Amino acid sequence: MKLKIVLEPSDEGGFTVFVPALPGCVSEGETREEALANIREAIELYLEPSESELSSVPGSKVEELVV
Repeated sequence: MKLKIVLEPSDEGGFTVFVPALPGCVSEGETREEALANIREAIELYLEPSESELSSVPGSKVEELVV
């Protein structure tokens, strides 16, 4: 999956980064590399469905599968 991000220098130093396609998905870091690593983690968490969302489907069961 490819997502566009916006990386901006912060007034206080470091960088702020956000994903326009994912409202509220924002992170920051002291360096560009740290900000990019942090937004990558934020995206993963943003896209991960919660167990309550998954279990709301009748007959569904939450399991993990390692591929």
